Amino acid sequence: MAVKTKQAKASSSKAKVKPKFSKETYVKWYKDMLLIRKFEEKTGQLYIQQKFGGFCHLYIGQEAIVAGTASACRKDDKHMTAYRDHGHPIALGTDPRVLMAELYGRSTGCSKGKGGSMHFFDKDKNFMGGHGIVGAQIAMGAGVAFAEQYNETENVAFVSMGDGAVRQGALHETFNMAMMWKLPVVFIIENNNYAMGTSVERTTNVTDLSKIGLSYEMPSKVVNGMLPESVHDAIEEAASRARNGNGPTLLDIRTYRYKGHSMSDPQKYRSKEEVTEWIEQDPILHVLNIIKDNKWLNDTEIMEIDEWVKNEVKESVEFAERSPYPEAKELYEDVYIQKDYPYIKEN
Repeated sequence: MAVKTKQAKASSSKAKVKPKFSKETYVKWYKDMLLIRKFEEKTGQLYIQQKFGGFCHLYIGQEAIVAGTASACRKDDKHMTAYRDHGHPIALGTDPRVLMAELYGRSTGCSKGKGGSMHFFDKDKNFMGGHGIVGAQIAMGAGVAFAEQYNETENVAFVSMGDGAVRQGALHETFNMAMMWKLPVVFIIENNNYAMGTSVERTTNVTDLSKIGLSYEMPSKVVNGMLPESVHDAIEEAASRARNGNGPTLLDIRTYRYKGHSMSDPQKYRSKEEVTEWIEQDPILHVLNIIKDNKWLNDTEIMEIDEWVKNEVKESVEFAERSPYPEAKELYEDVYIQKDYPYIKEN
């Protein structure tokens, strides 16, 4: 039986909303979120067709988080997340062709075909992964923030995690260290209310996950993750605090995934009514309605964006399918080894 969520929900996308940001920002949000959505829908279809294997976690429904983060950050800021990582590099500007090629395990992929769905990377866009170990990126993100602090940059590390990852002990060690050293890091809980199939209410008596940071006196707040405007504002505020030397922030960004945890998830832990209720708050429709209400784009211009997105996804699949697999010798490349390591001697 599904556990009814107690999370705060966004207002309906049908509601009249006064625009807070510019036409250019809303149009970019629409393009980016629609590209993520259509890329993920095609990924799900291809997975079912067995075009590639492994684990696969779709980002459908959560697009407003990466859209709002990307619009609020600077290009030299660093980003990392867990294994639901397809949307992040797209929002940061990575070519979807190399992402699709990575799903296919091809040498032209963003990780040379060696990472697959859960291990996207793009150094040029400062996207530092895609990490398959639950919660591993939390401590690593603090390490990246320490490097930025040590090098006296003004860059901020944005570290995303799911609501299930906050149960990892390393989170508390990291939070303590980050506050002690005032590291320039923003911790983002992409809280879709389910750790795989287990609701937040079934894992803790503290359902407001923003309170986790309070024991370290870390500035923390709940954010409506179905609205890119709310995400942008929260990210901008947290980043400003970090750049000014005042340390980390924890953001409990409430969102919802419209698909299962992974492609093998039967979703028996939640009701169709619950899913429908959240679909009515679709962030893409919310942004599109604002664009239409303000007559920023006409129907033809909107259709041109839709066609551009459709073509980008189509070309991504074609690029992946004509790309070669890695050669066997690649097994021995990109493997860390210190050739002058002093403690192992050959006889």
